[in-house]
Order: sequence, then C-alpha cells, then structure tokens
Amino acid sequence: MSGVWVFKNGVLRLVENPTNESSSSGARARKVLVHVPSNDVITSYAVLERKLSELGWERYYDDPDLLQFHKRSTVHLISLPRDFNRLKPMHMYDIVVKNRNMFEVRDL
Repeated sequence: MSGVWVFKNGVLRLVENPTNESSSSGARARKVLVHVPSNDVITSYAVLERKLSELGWERYYDDPDLLQFHKRSTVHLISLPRDFNRLKPMHMYDIVVKNRNMFEVRDL
C-alpha cells in the first residue's frame, strides 16, 4: 500500500489516493471488492456469502444489526453492516486480510 499519511482532528490515517481525497468536488474514488480467482466484482451480500462459504466461512446469526462470518479453523470474525450500500473500504480490507490472495480492493 502506498499513499500519504494525513493527520486531521487528532487522527492519523493513510490516504491512498490524495488527489481524489482533496478534490474540490469532495468526490472520492469508489472502491470495489473483487474475488481474484474469478475476477468477479462483489455486487451483493448474496454473492459475497457464496464466495466466503466456498472458502469455509460460516454465517453467524447472533447480531441482527450485523452480517457476520466465522471460519472454524481460525479465530477470525468478519463483521459487516446489514446494508450492502454501507459497506466501506475498511470492511473490504478486513475481508482481504482474512482471505489472502482470494480478494482485493480496486478503484472503480
């Protein structure tokens, strides 16, 4: 990962594409989650759940406000907002980190 570290309001964060972050329109580059082996863009939770289940992830139904997945062979838990439209890059990167070489985040 490359980018610029920005300190704002007492928080330090990495901005991957600083030109988009500071554009006058305020629009940011939209990120998408891609399943690398099939090169499919994840467009819904149904598609994501199918891909994750193929990798051994099981759905948890404990929290009605979250969509959660757990893999029995690990201590990892993926927690996502119930509404797919509220899926943010931080959620996408969580999926990428817990599924090395299977998913990646790309600019749209």
